Amino acid sequence: MPKLKTHSGAKKRFNLTKSGKVKRAKAFKSHILTKKDTKRTRRLRTGGYADVTNADTVRKMIPYK
Repeated sequence: MPKLKTHSGAKKRFNLTKSGKVKRAKAFKSHILTKKDTKRTRRLRTGGYADVTNADTVRKMIPYK
């Protein structure tokens, strides 16, 4: 069986926990932060988990993580 290629975008955005959940960062935190209030940017700092419906697809994109 040949080696699988890792999806370059997915390897930068997702990580797996020991239990197999897919960790992700929140969106809308990269730029244009002056118009977003402090409370909102603080909330965006906290990570989250990928939805169960997308988790299998993400796991296939990052087979060696």
